[in-house]
Amino acid sequence: MDLQLQDQVCVVTGASKGIGRAVVDTLAAEGARVVAGARSVGTLEGLDRVTPFAVDLSTPDGPGDLIAHAVATHGRVDVLVNNVGAAHIRLGGFLSLTDEEFAASMELNFYAALRATRAAVADMLGREAPGAIVNVGSVNAFFQPDGGVIDYGAAKAALQNVAKALSQELAPKGIRINSVSPGPVATDLWLGEHGVAATIAAASGGKPEDVHAQMIAGGMPTGRFSTPEEVATLVALLASPRTANVTGSDYLIDGGLVKTVTP
Repeated sequence: MDLQLQDQVCVVTGASKGIGRAVVDTLAAEGARVVAGARSVGTLEGLDRVTPFAVDLSTPDGPGDLIAHAVATHGRVDVLVNNVGAAHIRLGGFLSLTDEEFAASMELNFYAALRATRAAVADMLGREAPGAIVNVGSVNAFFQPDGGVIDYGAAKAALQNVAKALSQELAPKGIRINSVSPGPVATDLWLGEHGVAATIAAASGGKPEDVHAQMIAGGMPTGRFSTPEEVATLVALLASPRTANVTGSDYLIDGGLVKTVTP
């Protein structure tokens, strides 16, 4: 299927690895012109149809600088993918979590997307062509909220709420905004040297591979984590004009983890 993304200008945040890198590769393969933002862009150098941009998206000016670079380079922004984010396991419980740690999580997981969206919408509103925004959220925003990632879940819940509200305001102006909510994904966030599985294993005296197996046994009927490429495919579909009447929606990709019916 042609997703009709040829020469669309797509901005991706948190683009250097994991889901972000998979989104960059998927959009570029569809013929889009991708501006890829991340603190380290070494893995993005030399990729066809990709313009890397080194930026700290957790700073107040970073997201706007990324959008401005895309406009300066390509003249516009057609698609924004808010992917940047990180979760830290809070094994010490709620009382060990400081205001500074909570604020840092909100900056990266919520405010970075909010600021990028504000800058992208300002550009999209100046043109007649439609625009699309896709947020990469998390099942932690609503599914059995986990105290171990309380700050991350709260930030992702805020992002989902804002996306739903914005969809009502922006739809009459030709801008769609949707969310993708992955469960566990086979990335460094979950399976890396300092990822969720390794952190839990170190605290419990177990092995990361055993923690990984327990996560799957805990309720994933497919028997595995999602891949970054699977998440990226869903993101690209929501960015595509093929889904032009979809807005304000959230799509799960979780291997069947969530058993309840969602609105």
